[in-house]
Amino acid sequence: MSDAHDSDKPVADASDATAAGDADRQPTFQEAMAQAARRSGLGHVTPGEAPTAGALLGAMGGIRGLIESILPGVGFLVTYTITQRLLPSVIAPAVLAVLLIVARAVQRQPVMTAVAGLLGIAISAALALWTGNARDNFVPGFFINGGTALLVIITILVRRPIVGIIAGFLTGDTGWPKDRAKLRVATVASIFWAALSLLRLAVQLPLYLADATQALGATKLVMGVPFYAALLWVTWLMMRAAWTRPADAEKPASGV
Repeated sequence: MSDAHDSDKPVADASDATAAGDADRQPTFQEAMAQAARRSGLGHVTPGEAPTAGALLGAMGGIRGLIESILPGVGFLVTYTITQRLLPSVIAPAVLAVLLIVARAVQRQPVMTAVAGLLGIAISAALALWTGNARDNFVPGFFINGGTALLVIITILVRRPIVGIIAGFLTGDTGWPKDRAKLRVATVASIFWAALSLLRLAVQLPLYLADATQALGATKLVMGVPFYAALLWVTWLMMRAAWTRPADAEKPASGV
């Protein structure tokens, strides 16, 4: 009995060593990108699955995520409308962001997303305080939208549209660029995302130049979560249509 038990030890030790090795193994590039894709908004709307309101809400961080996305902007707009003063207007969203982080910490929820939001608010506030103009609170958003549009357009031009990249990592489909229908759908969906960023710039920049701070704040709120949610839903429907076709219907892509 003892000999049999002892003979099992090398096997157990080998299994433990293998498990430890797997735990210590660094993720490959593809695994890392897949994890990043799952953390994106589209990561909650997997291609091939039927779209649901619950999954769409999850893609935006749930009710908490919606509140965290909207509340600081509302705080700035309301405070500036009432006081017409810069300092309290930039302090209000920062205080709200800190309270949201504290609420997450108390409930033992992840705080990194909220901390990143606070950092963005702090940068915007610092810029506005430095220039002394409340409208400059929105300047970082212009760079974000411009950079997003540029990045998406580049992925389209190199025939690796960003929506297809995310869908490919989510599904493990590495051959999607060779599928004409998938490439076309991913390209069109990516064009929509670039267009959203450019539309925000087209609407908000004139308001910025006109020093219409209140209108700019209201427009940013309207063109934020509502537009994002609507386009995410459309993208999901497009991806589902392309990624659920029968395999024998797939054809090599020769052009979009």
